[in-house]
Amino acid sequence: MKKLMTGVVLGLALAVGGAQLVAGPAQNVSARKHPNIAAAQGFLAKAAAKVTAAQKANEYDLGGHAAKAKDLIDQAAAELKLAAETANQNK
Repeated sequence: MKKLMTGVVLGLALAVGGAQLVAGPAQNVSARKHPNIAAAQGFLAKAAAKVTAAQKANEYDLGGHAAKAKDLIDQAAAELKLAAETANQNK
């Protein structure tokens, strides 16, 4: 059951694909200028929190996969920030 729940959490994190990690530098996209990117950031923040909760619930024994998922979420956050910055430059 724990493996299933972890899989669901990771699947949601990857499906959402947005970014705003709780403590990441990529969380400063203006919701006014880029509401879709800001919403994606919010989903990623929630996904990161759920992955952390899964790690704690499983005493951090997830074979490194949760940590890798959090790294990928962080990468997605950075890409979304760059996307917003690029959109700002192109206007």
